Amino acid sequence: MERKKVNIDVKQYGMLIALIVIYLIFYILSGGLNATVMNINNLVMQNSYVVILAVGMLLCVLTGNIDLGVGSTVAMTGAICAIMVLDYGIPVPIAFLVVLVVGLIVGMFEGFFIAALGIPPFIVTLATMLMGRGLTYVALKAQTKGPLPPEYTKVGAGYMPTINIGSNGKPLDLICIIIAVVATILVILTEIRSHRTKLKYGFDTVPVWQTTIKTLVIIGLIWFFMLKLAMYRGIPVVLVLMAVLIGIYQFITSQTVAGRQIYALGGNAKAARLSGINTKKVFFWVYTNMGLLCAVAGIVLSARNASATPKAGDGFEMDAIASCYIGGASTYGGIGTIMGAVVGALIMGVLNNGMSLLGWSTDIQKVVKGIVLLGAVTFDMLSKNKDK
Repeated sequence: MERKKVNIDVKQYGMLIALIVIYLIFYILSGGLNATVMNINNLVMQNSYVVILAVGMLLCVLTGNIDLGVGSTVAMTGAICAIMVLDYGIPVPIAFLVVLVVGLIVGMFEGFFIAALGIPPFIVTLATMLMGRGLTYVALKAQTKGPLPPEYTKVGAGYMPTINIGSNGKPLDLICIIIAVVATILVILTEIRSHRTKLKYGFDTVPVWQTTIKTLVIIGLIWFFMLKLAMYRGIPVVLVLMAVLIGIYQFITSQTVAGRQIYALGGNAKAARLSGINTKKVFFWVYTNMGLLCAVAGIVLSARNASATPKAGDGFEMDAIASCYIGGASTYGGIGTIMGAVVGALIMGVLNNGMSLLGWSTDIQKVVKGIVLLGAVTFDMLSKNKDK
């Protein structure tokens, strides 16, 4: 059977192109301020919570639903952790473990009402949003709790050990360079393996020149990013945490039975039940997982700010949801990838960072992010109608 060449999926790679275009627009508007080594570092630090929450939110979106309570859960878990460390003198590692358990309990609470009682996720998570915010204000007594100790803040504002090379007052971190080299090799090997697999099973293949361009763009982004970090203070601890989470959930969604069950549920819930999938169990663990990642984001955010505040996490749910849809997830469920959600989160981060550098008010920033979200969902709907 003759194989045919196919064009690159616009929905899969269009957002990566959009990320580059948006970054270049803000580069021009800000006079290059968004390309400074300090700003690239800040981009990682300030938007780490978006990536963490987007990874968990994608699983909810794949089922055809969302979680509106993530922002409040982030605030509540961060507040509980700060109170334990500052008011009760609990060691930081133990406080982290306790808060992770609290996040699991919150997720199980949502999962019980959604899976066992059949209450729509929108209602359950809306209730969680209201209750979580109220409990945060009660716990903190409407005051900021801080400053947090260095061993706590290292999670959100610390850096991995560095090995400096070079001279002339501009040393580079060798570890960043090594990571860039390894990542480059992995990207190339992944593309070669993917192409060979398609040839072996007779699948349609993308033209070599398109694959080459895509690979070069990805490698270029990796080197740009890692060189900027190498010129500053090296690898942030939170970047390592994000990389580990992305790797774990990429594996879960693409290589495990649990991941395939989520896609099956989102694609056709009735068919999934008839095929023997316990859809209630899937709903339960998806929202339990979301609670756990909210706790992780709560620790990171409070560590980054060196304090816990009652208004922490305000609007985080919107950024996480928007990241998934902008990254190519379908509003109908069943379609979306972890890497797509990460790209969507990066777009949200670049937008937030760029508009802040330009001094735009928060009101205007919300308008712009709303337009971007609406555009992404509209594109998804039009694509679905065209396919039909």
